[in-house]
Amino acid sequence: MNGDRWATVLGFLGGAVVLAIVMWLVGIREMVDALLSVGRPALVPVIFLNAVFWLGAWGMALRTVLGALGESIAVHRALLVFAAAIFSNNVTPFGQAGGEPVTAYLISEATDSEYETGLAAIASVDALHFVPSLGYALIGLVFVAVGEIGFNRNVVYASMAVGGLVVAIPVAAFLGWRYRYKLEAAVVRVFTPILRSIGRLIPRRDPPDAAVIERRIETFFGAIDRVAGSRTTLLEAMGFSAFGWLLLCISLWLSLYALGFSVSFAAVLLAVPMGAIAGITPLPGGLGGVESVLIVLLVPTTQVGGAVIGAAVLVHRAATYAFPTVLGGLVAFSLGLGQRTE
Repeated sequence: MNGDRWATVLGFLGGAVVLAIVMWLVGIREMVDALLSVGRPALVPVIFLNAVFWLGAWGMALRTVLGALGESIAVHRALLVFAAAIFSNNVTPFGQAGGEPVTAYLISEATDSEYETGLAAIASVDALHFVPSLGYALIGLVFVAVGEIGFNRNVVYASMAVGGLVVAIPVAAFLGWRYRYKLEAAVVRVFTPILRSIGRLIPRRDPPDAAVIERRIETFFGAIDRVAGSRTTLLEAMGFSAFGWLLLCISLWLSLYALGFSVSFAAVLLAVPMGAIAGITPLPGGLGGVESVLIVLLVPTTQVGGAVIGAAVLVHRAATYAFPTVLGGLVAFSLGLGQRTE
């Protein structure tokens, strides 16, 4: 078994351990009882159907960005490719940071485009997702703070995280755009010797030429420029992203409603984006970490018992983590990932 597979296996084992600890702290028997006493079982298929629409919305965001880069892709194929992207993120450590190189390959295979174009497309989509997520988190934070619950320790921590991201992300985007040419030159200067050294270690392969590496890095930054320079693309893709985030929030709210509890939607608006931040942990897809954040934030802001919250989170994650991972895995291997990466 190679190193990548060991990393995946160990990551899932770590995530399973974290999830088991969380369930033990909340109460495994109580969570099972809550799951078995679903008051509205007819809503469970609706939750999974909602996940399909979420994949479609974010798939359309990817399709919009690819269109700005001159790569056309059918609507249904965009949905499937994005499901494959979710798969790669969910089975590699550090979420998008670990999965996007694989996702770029899948996009290039699906659209018959250069690898750098696929990498620029998925990197642009990831960046655009931050804006509506922070917007929803701010809205949820305001309504939770002025509501009956008010501020508590966990909400204070969440507000500090939201405030920090609201400041850091625009500043980083501004500086990255203003000094993009210097950034591009620095990337070429740093990565060219590294990539050539790696190329020398690969049997029966000549190390890549410095000019080729520079051209491919410039292709990536050029694609980013084209996306950032199109206001129509940015607004359209961000609209699909915002709709997808709303569907994710609806998924969690419906999961609680299916168990017989109607909670403030503001609490869900705050919890879902904050839970997504846990996806950058070393655990595949944030397994264990996302569930922990959702439970920690929803228990004090909804006044619902931890066992019920935990059960609802499991239903929500089954629809938005397990289901797209299985679907995306089938798509990824249909694109030849299993054969070509070997």
